[in-house]
Amino acid sequence: MSKTFAFVFPGQGSQSVGMLDAWGDHPVVAETLREASEALGEDVGALIHAGPKEALALTTNTQPVMLVAGIAAWRVWCAEGGALPAAVAGHSLGEYSALVASGVLSLAQAAPLVRLRAAAMQEAVPVGVGAMAAILGLESAKVIAGCAEAMASFGAGSTDVVEAVNFNDPAQTVIAGTKAGVEKACEVLKAAGAKRALPLPVSAPFHSSLMKPAAEKLRAALAALELGAPRIPVVNNVDVAVQQDADAIRDALYRQAFGPVRWVECVQALKARGVTHVIECGPGKVLAGMTKRIDPELVGASLFDPATLAETKELLA
Repeated sequence: MSKTFAFVFPGQGSQSVGMLDAWGDHPVVAETLREASEALGEDVGALIHAGPKEALALTTNTQPVMLVAGIAAWRVWCAEGGALPAAVAGHSLGEYSALVASGVLSLAQAAPLVRLRAAAMQEAVPVGVGAMAAILGLESAKVIAGCAEAMASFGAGSTDVVEAVNFNDPAQTVIAGTKAGVEKACEVLKAAGAKRALPLPVSAPFHSSLMKPAAEKLRAALAALELGAPRIPVVNNVDVAVQQDADAIRDALYRQAFGPVRWVECVQALKARGVTHVIECGPGKVLAGMTKRIDPELVGASLFDPATLAETKELLA
């Protein structure tokens, strides 16, 4: 049976201090760090290698370092003779890594862009005002209904919001909004049968409508960038679509900032393109786990160091 594979890139939450150390002084990784450091005007390699953890967890750092780590693994794969995937995608922030891999954005363009995106998201909602929670063990349609019920309970004229924002796997949906909105929805959803409602340690309600002001700043920055033509199809988060047109790609990234990450559908769309193997490119194994839960027929694997690079080569041989 032929192996048609896709690469997918992780987003925030998979970062860790020293996450590139296993590559040693691999020239491709060193060059990637040098490029990103130049684009950001700081030593990204030192930040990743030494942390501290708290610094890596700041959204304005997390977004650029996860981009860099994903692209480092991608470039090593290419430099060592890895074939091009049939398609790429990325979870939330990971979509920017996918666009770099596809040639739509250069790393020098993407690194400052994701830092601006992070800063704009943080400014859009003051720390402590917004919240996110993972709802486990409840189908997504019930999560959407529960959020609507929670919002209705606040009455007309309320500024409280809560929305389903990440459809991660069939039994895991992340909600986001104002702190009161998320707390109320967690109560409603537990009563509706959710196994758990876990508050997430994040600094802003990502992908919710509260991110509209951030999206406007992002739109202005995107308008100023020259985008390349994709050399690999990129399945985007917000429409689960593959776009060729630069303006359509810009618009999808703008809407992604305040729209849901439709990850279950993205993985299903990859399968519909004939993909049998989904390789998570970058730190962690979060997406590989989701792949198996979304569709047990798909093979999920991770590529983030020399050992997993060798495993991936063998898997796809």
